[in-house]
Amino acid sequence: MTLMNGSTPSVAVWILIWMAFASIVALLAHGRDKSAARKGRRRTPERTLHLLEFVGGWPGAIIAMFLFHHKIRKPSYFLVTGLIVAGWIAVAIWWFRIFQA
Repeated sequence: MTLMNGSTPSVAVWILIWMAFASIVALLAHGRDKSAARKGRRRTPERTLHLLEFVGGWPGAIIAMFLFHHKIRKPSYFLVTGLIVAGWIAVAIWWFRIFQA
């Protein structure tokens, strides 16, 4: 992929694009799970929702949790999500310190 000025996007740009995509998927998955919960249908396993957060969809998952009022009263779920976010922040800090982005 080449930008309009002829340069190629940095790794950070690709990570942000991936996170935007993963966030949309995570948001939709949380919304679908909330809908299934209300209708008494088959739910999305929590580990699947956490996997979506882990691979970069945590911003969308957090938005969905508050938008749909979903999983916000379950401390164990919220704790795992918090640890995933903390991990992403720690890696981002490490990345910027190493590569001086």
